[in-house]
Amino acid sequence: MVDGPTSPADRTGPEVMRSATPPRPAAGRDRPAFYAARPGGWRDWWTLLHPPYTAWHLSYVVIGACLAPVISVSRLVGTLLAFLLAVGFAAHALDELHGRPLGTRIPTPVLVAVTVVGLAGAVALGILGLSRVGWALVPFLVIGPLLVLAYNLELFGGFVHTDLGFAVAWGSFPVLVAYVAQTGRLAAGPVVVAAAACALSLAQRRLSTPARLIRRRVSHVEGRAILRDGEAVVIDSGVLLAPLEGALQAMSWAIVLLAAGLAVTRLT
Repeated sequence: MVDGPTSPADRTGPEVMRSATPPRPAAGRDRPAFYAARPGGWRDWWTLLHPPYTAWHLSYVVIGACLAPVISVSRLVGTLLAFLLAVGFAAHALDELHGRPLGTRIPTPVLVAVTVVGLAGAVALGILGLSRVGWALVPFLVIGPLLVLAYNLELFGGFVHTDLGFAVAWGSFPVLVAYVAQTGRLAAGPVVVAAAACALSLAQRRLSTPARLIRRRVSHVEGRAILRDGEAVVIDSGVLLAPLEGALQAMSWAIVLLAAGLAVTRLT
């Protein structure tokens, strides 16, 4: 379900309405993310996986692989599984360990285990791929786990934990790794597409950061905008979140469908 704004107009006049207690957030807007489920049980794992964003970044893997002259399905599946383990599980579990931003009830030892197993599994798949891909994969095999740890633990003074660091790590990197996993080399075309993925991920970050702020740290929003014709438009959390999260949902579907279309075209 898409979180929509509350009533957009207030026609009671120019005076500002004040309440003694802050208004309660509308149903669904007290969640830490638009895709988050109610806390507890399997729903915590759904929330931890960040499904729209995980699918978004796995789509970059498919796009990178589809740039290769010939696609090996086994290599593509292995690359997807490696990124699912490293990003979908390990990186997100590590992020949840840092202050519980999603509010899940997953025990800390389990999150630690998921982080370790996820990174180890991704590295193991990379090592297995060396025999087929060659030494060109080695730098990416080293950089990948380092990016997960540096970004989520804010190592090196937070140098990687920036909008650009996010865009390079989760946008450009999957495209390049997927192409190298297919061909054993780099080329100009994938580098250009990696730059495009970086720009898209940067846009994702610029939209998701204020959305997270509103959902996770703002207790309530109260205000209005006065239009030139004198009409007063109520400003609340729904009004602020709607364009941000609407754009994020549309972009996530667009990238997934683009990747699916490329895969169908190349593999059939």
